[in-house]
Amino acid sequence: VLYLFCAALTEHKILFLSSSYQRLTDACRALLALMFPLKYSFTYVPILPAQLLEVLSTPTPFIIGVHSIFQSETQELLDVVIADLDGGTVNVPECVHVSLLPEPLLQQTREALSMVLDPELEVADLAFPPSTISASSLKMQDKEIRAVFLRLFAQLLQGYRWCLHIIRIHPEPVIRFHKVR
Repeated sequence: VLYLFCAALTEHKILFLSSSYQRLTDACRALLALMFPLKYSFTYVPILPAQLLEVLSTPTPFIIGVHSIFQSETQELLDVVIADLDGGTVNVPECVHVSLLPEPLLQQTREALSMVLDPELEVADLAFPPSTISASSLKMQDKEIRAVFLRLFAQLLQGYRWCLHIIRIHPEPVIRFHKVR
């Protein structure tokens, strides 16, 4: 999930494959939900019809879901990150470089997600595990996962004001992003 999240943030092409239309729709919507408060502004098609498979050759980023019957047509795509939802794999081609999160944030996010999704596994190696560890309800897990990613964005974007540059030579001040900082 973190690979797909980073691929979406860095504007890569993402293709979901599954034999279940419901799973395709849920996975595409979940990836967009994890990007909150940002909005995905490129092509988004949760279920691509067979007649439009040529759209996968587009040069622009996308998040598209395709039924696994058409997996043979997707083998020739060289610059697309393919997530097989039935097999539970993410295939990143050699020519695609997905920039992951900076290291302290990546490890913190993995640990936080692990605590939400499988809290028993996180404390299994402790000599004296806490006695009150239990998995949350699905509704609560959804909120906890959203909170993990919202906290990640807050940590990534903290201090952004130091990168703003105010130009006062115009009648109205103009705020620009200073890329060097």
